[in-house]
Amino acid sequence: MLYPIGIQSFEDIRRGGYVYVDKTELIYKLAATGKYYFLSRPRRFGKSLLVSTMEAYFQGKKELFEGLAIESLEKDWVECPVLHFDLSGASYTDMEALNDKIGRQLETLESRFGVVKKYKTFSVRFDNLIECAFNKTGRQVVILIDEYDKPVIDNLDRPELQDKMRETLRGFYGVMKSKDACIRFGFLTGVTKIGKMSVFSDLNNLKDISMDARYTDICGISEADLKDYFSDSVRELAEANGLSEEECRQKLALMYDGYHFCEDSIGIYNPFSLLNTFDSLKFKEYWFETGTPSFLVKVMKNTSYDITSLSEQEADSSLLTDISSAFLNPVPLLYQSGYLTIKGYDEDFQMYRLGFPNREVKHGFLNYLMPYYTPVGSETPMMLISRMTKDIRGGAPESFMARLDALFARTDYRIQGESEKDFQYAMYIIIELMGEYVETERATSNGRIDILIKTKDYVYVIEIKTDSTPDDALAQIEEKGYARPFADDHRKIFKIGVNFSTTNRRINGWKVI
Repeated sequence: MLYPIGIQSFEDIRRGGYVYVDKTELIYKLAATGKYYFLSRPRRFGKSLLVSTMEAYFQGKKELFEGLAIESLEKDWVECPVLHFDLSGASYTDMEALNDKIGRQLETLESRFGVVKKYKTFSVRFDNLIECAFNKTGRQVVILIDEYDKPVIDNLDRPELQDKMRETLRGFYGVMKSKDACIRFGFLTGVTKIGKMSVFSDLNNLKDISMDARYTDICGISEADLKDYFSDSVRELAEANGLSEEECRQKLALMYDGYHFCEDSIGIYNPFSLLNTFDSLKFKEYWFETGTPSFLVKVMKNTSYDITSLSEQEADSSLLTDISSAFLNPVPLLYQSGYLTIKGYDEDFQMYRLGFPNREVKHGFLNYLMPYYTPVGSETPMMLISRMTKDIRGGAPESFMARLDALFARTDYRIQGESEKDFQYAMYIIIELMGEYVETERATSNGRIDILIKTKDYVYVIEIKTDSTPDDALAQIEEKGYARPFADDHRKIFKIGVNFSTTNRRINGWKVI
């Protein structure tokens, strides 16, 4: 089977014999029932391929859709003039970059439709292009804009430049509303939905299908898609990794499934990661290798975001669909970028519960965060975690605590903020990463054990005190009866009391019994 890794052209995929997961029924439904749409999805989720498929459909390339759902649905196959803009593939560090990107694409389209360039501003040129394409072909125009928000996202930390780009894009996109009579269909994609002071303020007739259950799998791969298109791939992957087919499916789901784009929706696999796994026959963090969330981390630190709530975050729909206040609250950006997804919904209060979609994202994100919150030094995060995990699995609590002590004793540990909270964040990351290999539970506000770690042979009950003593921590373990549930357990129980000093910002003693 040929996997279209990195190929975003529908025509190339179909003519090249690559596997294509058929989404054409949904495209037909969009075209038949509405006119202007917006779709938000994380990067590498197939947005560009979706736009390319739409382009081929509206260009009337019937031969490319042979055997697909839309072949029997569409009867006319009318060729429409298509204006396709793609704002990806550029770094928008200044206005020149944006002007060049839009200018070159306008010139290409003007040349294609024989439009004489006689205006300077992008909005007027776009207006003229739509009208000329409509008049010359006698058919309404289709407008497809991929990654509409890339210039704005690139400059969330540069408000002055961001405002200039917003203004340029607002005027450009707003042309679509004024030329409604000349337009058959409009579709915009992006990672984010920008609301307040929006580039959409002049285009308020867009229907946002990002959280519409009817289109939840228009990008990405569902469980049904996996069974329909990739049964042979699963079999090959299972054989290559010494797994049964059922075990292989479970691991695929654990690694790459779990995206939910509305309440009570089916889970969606990350298509990029899934295809790369089938191609290489190896389970890896492919999505994370193609980009790093450096800006997200900057926002999280600037907002003093409580990272311990990453897997238990709540938000309402208005928060999820607007990143305008990213520097006040990073949650919308975390959600729309794909680092968090919907895990539950409270209908009474219309609140969404968010969390990591899968192991790939959780492990990759925490691994990336660790150097920002923990003084890992010359070691890689995974080197440190692997050694600590081996200590825990091997029943060596003293060695585990010695590594933890050495970690916070490093002189390069200079994190601004409350030292107690810094320690809490660091421990959260360490324990969550270890939780990929051992069973852990974190502290909650209801007085549960600070840290509980369970392996095949051992149970670790850890209580952390601040500016106190290890004995006080152990006393709390006894007083609260934290170890009692494991009294009849065959595993050996270790009780560990830890004291963290806010003065010298390190562990100031521990005791194991």
